[in-house]
Formats: sequence, structure tokens, C-alpha cells
Amino acid sequence: MGSTQLRAKELHAVCVPFPAQGHVNPMMQLAKLLYSKGFHITFVNTEFNHQRLIRSRGSDSIEGLPDFQFAIIPDGLPPSDEDATQDVPSLCYSIRKTCLGPFKELVTKLNSSFQVPHITCIVCDGIMGFGREAAKELGIPVVQFWTTSACGFMGYLQYSEFVKRGIVPFKDESFMQDGTLDKPIDWIPGMKNMRLKDIPSFIRVTNVNDIMFDYVGSEAQNCLKSSAIILNTFDEFERQVLEELSVMFPDIYTIGPLALLGRHVPESKLVKSLSSGLWKEDAKCLEWLDKQKQDSVVYVNYGSIAVMTDQHLIELAWGLANSKHHFLWIVRPDVVKGDSVVLLQDFFEEIKDRGYVTSWCPQEQVLAHPSVGVFLTHGGWNSTIETISEGVPVLCWPFRGDQLTNCRFLCTDWGIGMEVNKDVKRDEIEALVKEMLEGEKCMKMRQTAREWKKKAIEATDIGGSSYNNFERLIKVALHK
Repeated sequence: MGSTQLRAKELHAVCVPFPAQGHVNPMMQLAKLLYSKGFHITFVNTEFNHQRLIRSRGSDSIEGLPDFQFAIIPDGLPPSDEDATQDVPSLCYSIRKTCLGPFKELVTKLNSSFQVPHITCIVCDGIMGFGREAAKELGIPVVQFWTTSACGFMGYLQYSEFVKRGIVPFKDESFMQDGTLDKPIDWIPGMKNMRLKDIPSFIRVTNVNDIMFDYVGSEAQNCLKSSAIILNTFDEFERQVLEELSVMFPDIYTIGPLALLGRHVPESKLVKSLSSGLWKEDAKCLEWLDKQKQDSVVYVNYGSIAVMTDQHLIELAWGLANSKHHFLWIVRPDVVKGDSVVLLQDFFEEIKDRGYVTSWCPQEQVLAHPSVGVFLTHGGWNSTIETISEGVPVLCWPFRGDQLTNCRFLCTDWGIGMEVNKDVKRDEIEALVKEMLEGEKCMKMRQTAREWKKKAIEATDIGGSSYNNFERLIKVALHK
């Protein structure tokens, strides 16, 4: 990516992700791209995530590049050695109270140092608004990176409109069972065929002061106060909603899929050593995949935060087993609410020749493997854009937030998915797996998924829309 290559140490970007794996990963991808363009990078983790990174990757993962450094700020929560994402509502509440002061101190310290270039821009997560506030107070250009889909972002931007229309807050909890969530929502710009259940789930409140409703809704609106917004998507994939967003805010840069854009960067061993993974990965699963037939494996991963009941875990397990298909299943130690995961020996006996169960894996490599035929996913945006990049259709079991919005689009507009009932049963899982690997729909969805892959590659090729938008981002938004 050479047309706007800048001399090393001429520019300095401070990158501030929200402290959860699904936000840290894309910010790291973006930071590496900026580094390749001559930016000195300061990557800001919270103390908790910094320690998790060291435990999972070793201290070498945060050393080795003179122009790519890590810094830490407190998140305000009690210290913990737990190897899991912190409670998100508590984290949001604490970030709002705690982080502005320490971050301003960090930026001021960096700008008074002779060891690093003067900070030329701050790139902060869309829900880390203190970065924007600090940048404004210190007179530094700021760009916000909204790490959901464009349709998810649009959903969050509508929270205040739901209040104005008298839909939110709900009077009581009965709305969850009385059919209210099936109500069609036909007034959101660029989003057709939506139901109330497809709107990012933090809207399901009986009190508008609920921390998650207030936090994500206000952070989305406040993003419109920054000088530019970055999205990890591409124009053709979310064209209708992107056109409507550009009316609300013209300075949007669609530069995804970031992983595909990153293939233009000639990575040295040192750059490759930079990682944002907070769990240890089991690379042996790739060797197991090597032994499987093409398009024959169900890859199951419920993301880095989502949790399920032990009963749902058991139903999912036996649905996979009863399908008689081969599967790779990622089971985090904390995936069951309040308990450690327990899968009984009879399950492992049943699947010993066709199932591989582990706690974490290199997902991009797994999705790129030719043996993977379908991805059973929670529908988080990283997983969605990664499956699009590799042309793999999905079974979608959304949990929270914009996963529900992504699921709706995957199963309708994008045409590559089927939804799993939220109260999952083994018979349904068995039937869906068979349909996606054997049935009539599978070939059509696989073809559609591969067409989207081709378009994603074209968008990130030299001269493609995302490639050009990234070049423009460097010239216009980050080099002022």
C-alpha cells in the first residue's frame, strides 16, 4: 500500500479499543495498517486486559517494535486475575466515570516525551467517548472506529427515536413474551423488513436510565461529533444503510474487511508477533481439519462474551452429536452462566471419531480452511465479516446487542444464513446442521457466500472501494 507511504516517526496515532476481545481485535488490525503507513502507534489497553494479553501471549507480544508501543490506563474496576471478559454493564459504568482523567494524563505525557513523535491523531473505539473528549480538550484530531456493522450502528442511532415514538421504555417485562417483539419496524432509514426483536437488544428496557441503553445510545449519537467515523465493512455489502448514514454524517470511511485489506501489508516477523488475542489458541485443531473432507465440518464458536445456560449447552452438544456430521466446537471455560463447563463422558464417547472440542482457536485460519462447510455463530460483527471474507454460510444463534441485527441481515438481505431458535433444542440443531450440509438450501447459500467473498476481495484490492477509502482516510482524516 505505497501511494501514501509516509516516513516512520513522522506521525503518531493513539489507538484506544473498548476492553473486550471483539473490539480489541479489529483495532489491532487497524493499528497494524496505520503502522504500515508510517505511523508510530501507541495501543492503549486497560490494566486488566494488558495482564490478560501477557498471560495468553507472553511479554514478547508487547515488545519488539520500537515504533509500536503499548500503554495502559485503569478501568476503575477491582483487580482480578479472571481469564474472561469483565461484566460489560459494570465496565461501561466504570469507563464513563474513570477513564477520561488517566487518558488525558497519558496523552499529555506522550506529547511531552522526546522518545516518541508528537501525537497527530487519536483513534478511539466508538463506545470509548472519553477519547473524543480528551482529544477535543487537548486540540488533537480524533477519529472514532465503530466496530459493529453499519446496520448495527444505525440501530443504536435510533434509540432516542424509539423513546420519542413512545415504544421505549416498556411498561413491564411482559413485552418479552406477548408478541411485542414481533412488531414490524419500517421507519429506520436503509433497513427494511425489520422487527422490534431485530433491533440491538439493549433497547429492551423498562427504564431509560438502564446503563447499557443509555451508554450505547448516547455513545452512538456522540460519534457524530467526531471528525470522522471508520467502519469495518464494505460499500456493496451494506450499501442501503451506508447511503442513509452518509446523509446523517458524510465523513464515514468504510475500509473493511480489515483482514483482507491487511493482505497488502508486507508483515515482518516482528509485526506478525503483535497480537491482540486474550485467550491461548489451540492450533492443533487445524491439523484435525486437514484430515476432514471439503465443506464437511460444522465450526461452532459462540464468541468471546456470550454465555448460555447449562441446559442450552447440553442441547447444542447433543444436536451436534446426533447430526452425525463432523464438527469443531469452541467451548470457552466461562461460556456457561455462573458455572464451569461440564460435558459428560457419554457425549465424548459418541463424538470421538468426528468431534473436536477446544477452548479457543485461530478463527480466521479455521474459516479459511477448505473443510469448513458452515459456521454456527452468535453473529458478532467480527465473526460475520470474517465468514463473509471466507465465503462460509452460517447458522446464526444471536445472544445480545447488534448480533440480532446482524442475524436478521444474514438470513434476509445477505442470504447466507438460517436462524437458530433462542431456546435451542437438540432436534432443531440436528435438522439445521443437516440442512446446511446436505439440503437443497446449502448449495444456494454456499454459492451466495462465495459471491460475497469475491466482492469483499474486490473491495480491498488495489483500486477497490475499501482500499481507496483507507488511502483517503490517511490523507484527509488522519494527516491534518
